[in-house]
Amino acid sequence: MEIYINGEAHQVSEDTTVARLLEQLHLTGRRIAVEINHEIIGRDRHTAHGLASGDRIEIVHAIGGG
Repeated sequence: MEIYINGEAHQVSEDTTVARLLEQLHLTGRRIAVEINHEIIGRDRHTAHGLASGDRIEIVHAIGGG
């Protein structure tokens, strides 16, 4: 199925969860925020939240500094 990540189209399998997507993108364990269709998906929901065709996903990396 086709989803959009930060505006770019990507193909993923039908049973993809947020956690699986982050693994595929090599983002596991990083400080990021995930928004799907204008809704923030907390880390506690990553393994249970399945993706749907056409989902628009924004992934933002937290950058520290001072």
